[in-house]
Amino acid sequence: MTNSFYSEEELALMGFKAIGRNCKISRKASFYSIQDISVGNNVRIDDFCILSGNIVLGNNIHISAYVALYGAMGIELEDYTGISSRSTVYSAMDDFSGDYLIGPVHPHEYTNVTGGKVTIKRYSQVGANCIVFPNLMIGEGCAIGACSMVRNSLESWGIYWGMPVERHKNRSKKMLTFLNEE
Repeated sequence: MTNSFYSEEELALMGFKAIGRNCKISRKASFYSIQDISVGNNVRIDDFCILSGNIVLGNNIHISAYVALYGAMGIELEDYTGISSRSTVYSAMDDFSGDYLIGPVHPHEYTNVTGGKVTIKRYSQVGANCIVFPNLMIGEGCAIGACSMVRNSLESWGIYWGMPVERHKNRSKKMLTFLNEE
């Protein structure tokens, strides 16, 4: 019986830009432009995830089931971050004003795709069913509540939720004692 995760040998042959050690990547995850995706050590990517484009995953990261990372203009998750199930991170978006056509099936001159790199700083977590818009940074140590929409950069060590997100309180840094990084 085949394991539900790729072996280290299989991962090494898949064509990633870089692949770390002790990675558990589901055979049911999908990768597009895999040559532009770098994965650090101790990373887990669960079933039915889509990773596309320029993506850098640091160390000690968990990407839960059904997460989509659309990295046309770059997505970076730093160490000790995670994204809960059914969340989506966009680094590029179409113009929905009606002035342009929408989608990748149209010639470039008829669309107006804008965006920029999304960076999720270390120790941050994105809750389930969240949407993260392009061209922003989620600061170090942030926690994003479920069903939230992140449209702008967030200050470090806060607990945020809402549509769009608002900072509701400071987040504890006690977790850093487990890593001797306080």
